[in-house]
Amino acid sequence: EEITDAEGVSMRLVSAGVFTMGSDEGSDYEQPVHQVYLDAFYMDIYEVTNAAYKACVEEGVCTPPHNTSSSMRDSYYGNSEFDNYPVIYVGWNQANAYCEWRGASLPTEAQWEKAARGTDDRTYPWGEGISCNQANYYHGREHCVDDTTEVGSYESGKSPYGIYDLAGNVWEWVADWYSETYYQNSPSENPSGPSSGQYRVLRGGSWNYNDYVARSAYRNFYSPDDFIYDVGFRCARSIP
Repeated sequence: EEITDAEGVSMRLVSAGVFTMGSDEGSDYEQPVHQVYLDAFYMDIYEVTNAAYKACVEEGVCTPPHNTSSSMRDSYYGNSEFDNYPVIYVGWNQANAYCEWRGASLPTEAQWEKAARGTDDRTYPWGEGISCNQANYYHGREHCVDDTTEVGSYESGKSPYGIYDLAGNVWEWVADWYSETYYQNSPSENPSGPSSGQYRVLRGGSWNYNDYVARSAYRNFYSPDDFIYDVGFRCARSIP
């Protein structure tokens, strides 16, 4: 159920099968709720860290983040104190290049959602309800934490497949182009999103967004050339 790839990154198996995608509790672009079959795949257990991304930069494949600070820290990327924190200020193309360097890819929107919510239609990766003991998000009128947290910090916030931080901490780029009407005619097996678009999808919320946004069905979108203080990513790997 768990592998470590050639770059030393741990991944967990998400088994093949059908799951429920979308939500009737959310916005129109989360509807209609529909059943999706996915082949088995592996997903990174943790969001890609500063140290993991820096290894790709040092090999000359990846380009550095567009800012080396974070919300509350003047020195973040390249500072060993934060090696095990999620990399931020990387655009979609930078994230995609990193995953390809590892022989992986960005997860599809469907892969990401199944990895987060499993097959029992849960709202959050752990089930129902949310607190600062389960995720790093914007709680009520204050932040649980005013910045990113070390990956894997929330043991009670794991998904059904043992994957951390799929709610909160940083937004995560996924492979798909965004369309608010895509669910109305998306394939029922291994959907990969529209063939083109203006924006790319992000999932999972961040430390700066509330519980509604942290839901596993919530869809966000940015330009692939946006470089933002609370956006990171993780990689997936198909099984031949």
